[in-house]
Amino acid sequence: MKVPSARFGEHRSFEKLEVPVEGLGDGFSWKSKDLEHSAELARQGWRKAADLIRAGSHFMVVLDELTYPLIYGWVPLQEVIEVLRDRPKEVTVVITGRDCPQELIDLADTVTEMRQIKHAYEAGIPAQRGIED
Repeated sequence: MKVPSARFGEHRSFEKLEVPVEGLGDGFSWKSKDLEHSAELARQGWRKAADLIRAGSHFMVVLDELTYPLIYGWVPLQEVIEVLRDRPKEVTVVITGRDCPQELIDLADTVTEMRQIKHAYEAGIPAQRGIED
């Protein structure tokens, strides 16, 4: 979902650790001016991620915010389930995002739910820089 040029804290942290991060979307879906374009980027991103998972060349693949393209119907849930079920056993896949489909929860080894209690964004405070070294 995140744009290739994104420089969020997780990007900067992973870059310092020399862990590759690749944004494959066009940003916040609710701000999209062309939802079909956003959907196509999500599908392309998923195909790239699926190929990477199947290749088994990384011990971990993080699919940040994948739940949203699944919920929107942009990426077929059954296809994601098949890739995860058939992946090389040494590849750990981490999926983030709210409202994870139950079928993924049932397939997962570990599920964590982060629940918002209060968030500054809801009070009109935009995203801010985090802690830097």
